[in-house]
Amino acid sequence: MSLSRRCSRTACSKPAIATLTYVYGDQTAVVGPLATFAEPHTYDLCATHAEGLTAPRGWEIVRLSGEYVEPEPSHDDLLALANAVREAGRPRLGEAAVQARRQPADEDASGAIETGRRGHLRVLRDS
Repeated sequence: MSLSRRCSRTACSKPAIATLTYVYGDQTAVVGPLATFAEPHTYDLCATHAEGLTAPRGWEIVRLSGEYVEPEPSHDDLLALANAVREAGRPRLGEAAVQARRQPADEDASGAIETGRRGHLRVLRDS
C-alpha cells in the first residue's frame, strides 16, 4: 500500500496531485491543489487527468493557480502504517493457546525462533 492517494479515474493508479470539485448550481468544475483530506463528492486526479480535464457543454472549468505536486507522506500516514504492522503482529484470541502447545519452537536458518505468525508475517526472537 502506498501511503499517497491515487487518481480517482478508473484504471489509473498514478498518484493524485489535484482535487476536482463540481459546483452543480454554477455549472462549474473546479480543479485545485490536492485537498488535505479525501472528501465525498470530490475526485483526486493525477497530473495527466487534471491537465486534460474537459467539462460538459455549457460548463466552465476553473483551474486554481499554483503548483500541483505530489504531497510527501505525513506523520499521520507513518503512524497508520506503524499501527497496521503492530496490529498484524498481535496474536488473535485463541492463538496463544496454539502457541503454548507448540513443542519445540520453530527455528529458521538464521537461528531466530518463530514465536508467532499471522498470515505471511512472522514474529521472531533471537535464540
